[in-house]
Amino acid sequence: MVIAFIPVRGGSKSIPLKNIKPFCGKPLVCWSIEALEQCNEVDEIIVATDSDKIEEVVSNQLYNKTKVYRRSVENACDTASTESVMLEYANYAQLPSDCVFILVQATSPLTGTQHFAEALAMYRKGEFDSILTCVRNYRFFWNVDGTSMNYDYNNRPRRQDFDGMLMENGAFYINTVGNILSSGNRLSGHIGIYEMPAYTAAEIDEPDDWIVLENLMRKHVLARELVRKKPVRLFLCDVDGTLTDGGMYYSEAGDELKKFNTRDGMGLQMLREAGIKTGIITSEDTKLVANRAKKLQVDFLSQGKHNGGKLEAAIEICHQLGITLEEVAYIGDDVNCIGLLQAVGIKACPADACENVKQINGIKVMTKRGGEGCVREWIETLL
Repeated sequence: MVIAFIPVRGGSKSIPLKNIKPFCGKPLVCWSIEALEQCNEVDEIIVATDSDKIEEVVSNQLYNKTKVYRRSVENACDTASTESVMLEYANYAQLPSDCVFILVQATSPLTGTQHFAEALAMYRKGEFDSILTCVRNYRFFWNVDGTSMNYDYNNRPRRQDFDGMLMENGAFYINTVGNILSSGNRLSGHIGIYEMPAYTAAEIDEPDDWIVLENLMRKHVLARELVRKKPVRLFLCDVDGTLTDGGMYYSEAGDELKKFNTRDGMGLQMLREAGIKTGIITSEDTKLVANRAKKLQVDFLSQGKHNGGKLEAAIEICHQLGITLEEVAYIGDDVNCIGLLQAVGIKACPADACENVKQINGIKVMTKRGGEGCVREWIETLL
């Protein structure tokens, strides 16, 4: 079992409530949580806080693997160590000694899913008892007595010939619960180093750090995501479990009812205004869905399509538009959506989609559930 542990206090002095302050449009702690949510190797994420506001923000995100733990007052004060709350939780949860425990710092928002996955793969090899993250620093350091620490000033090396020094960046640490309990420390035994990119060197502590890291985030993370995005010419979505919560409601007269989210409807309008065609493909065949599609003014409605029929319907629409499936974005939630999800260029699913859908290569799992705005969330990501 792999547990990621994120300690976030509510009493930050330099930047009040910094852990939920918007960072590039998202609460700071959410960057770490969402990177871990997307990491298949992590089973559970624990956000340890003493703050009602932080708990509310995290709980409202409807994450799949994330839970909030209310840490004790004693271990949330200015003088308490991070180890104290780690030990508190390990004892509280009665975690098995072989459980892999990742201490994650919310103040390092540039840490990505790939970093967690790569470091865990490194740890799984069994060569190290614990692992910490570092970046390579190419600065020259000096001692207070005027002697150089890491180079010969009489033979100053060129940067390309200088190996630099490994600097701890505080992003995350990996150990087992047994090692942590016996040593009382996040690191113990034979320590390995997972080297991260230079842009992850800084962490947020002071207001100036916030400005620097937001710019680094835009340059190294957000800009790269934009480059990777494929052009979207057609947006398709499922109905039950995606545009709705998947519930089946019936009136006393026996009429079937469905609950839609108005924010999803506004998202589809945003797509139309951006010049992107929209459509609904569903295995249901009801007048209710037809009426909803008409109100949403979608360009295409294809009902009664099961399993492979959904893919066939999408191919037919692509032929009409003269586009390829690579230019199609589709969001669906269940096994009858898998064929189409695997075929399209851009794919997503609600937070509560079935596990087989979530395991599709390249799929983006939303933080919102079906019928609770997941389609709007996906549209905003695309736009």
